Amino acid sequence: MGIRDHSGDWGRRLAPSLEEIEALALEAYANLPETFRSLSGEIRFHVADFPEDDVIEEMGLEGPFDLLGLFEGRAVSALATPVTGELPNRILLYRRPILDYWAEHEESLGTLVTHVLIHEIGHHFGLSDSDMEAIEAAAP
Repeated sequence: MGIRDHSGDWGRRLAPSLEEIEALALEAYANLPETFRSLSGEIRFHVADFPEDDVIEEMGLEGPFDLLGLFEGRAVSALATPVTGELPNRILLYRRPILDYWAEHEESLGTLVTHVLIHEIGHHFGLSDSDMEAIEAAAP
């Protein structure tokens, strides 16, 4: 659980920027075990306010707030066969849906960004959503 801010200075605060969400993601990634990070290979991080319209349509989402993050690229299991001109794998984090989720739940923003990041890295390793849910459920 996060630390509650009792300063009461909410009148002058702004929502975290794209850059601040990216900084949380980079910090979360840096705090992952070294063996996990080395297995991840080259992954780039990108933060946008919302997913692109084609992503929303392709995934059959009801709206832009339905997706917190997305892995783009090939899973580690598929990297044995190189493809010419292929870009590095990328994890996208969507700021506005993350902030919306954060506002509705008792979870710190850093914890939420970490959760989304780990979930998307799970896709990099080729894990299904149900595999990741089982792993998270078994964690202490």
